[in-house]
Amino acid sequence: MADPYYSDNFVTLYHGDCLEISDWLEADVLVTDPPYGMSYKSGRKKELDEIEGDRDLGVRDKSLALWGEKPALVFGTWKQPRPDKVRQLIVWDKRGGAGFSGDLNMPWADITEEIYVLGSGWTGRRRAAIYQIPTLPSTKRPEHPTPKPVGLMEGLMEHIEPSKLLADPFAGSGATLLAARNLGRKVIGVEMEEKYCEIIANRLQQQSFDFGGV
Repeated sequence: MADPYYSDNFVTLYHGDCLEISDWLEADVLVTDPPYGMSYKSGRKKELDEIEGDRDLGVRDKSLALWGEKPALVFGTWKQPRPDKVRQLIVWDKRGGAGFSGDLNMPWADITEEIYVLGSGWTGRRRAAIYQIPTLPSTKRPEHPTPKPVGLMEGLMEHIEPSKLLADPFAGSGATLLAARNLGRKVIGVEMEEKYCEIIANRLQQQSFDFGGV
């Protein structure tokens, strides 16, 4: 078992490769934003580094193979093949919160992302599978190319039994970990890049709660 990079009463964060660190596999439900295989590069004035493992879908598919048949919420894009055995598609409508993206030669802009629902055991009231939550301006974002809103992650967690241990093997900016702690849920995170582990640890240390943040 690896030594945590950060831990508190709710969050345990490991620095390393999720294909080599197995602690997250002990969890009950996966909530993660893995590399999409897009070789994503930020269009912000201060361009950030390419996401590790984002040149293809290998890391995503290998991690899901390790996870097996347990329930999972996995972010993705229509531009790449979906994971196997998707039971439901959720759409995140960004509502233009961070500006428009996509092919600049097209008159339509991309303002959505896909979230794939795998496995069973989801709870809560039935609702439309669209979450209309804007991303925040770049001036309020943590230094990560693709941060997700904490409020979005909290909304998704409403359909997971509170007693379930959560996992995010691609912790990124830490939105899943912050959301879990805000809701009093236990979560295990793994992040390959130490600079992002530092960002996550600082966010967790500085903010007891981060309602609706990024």
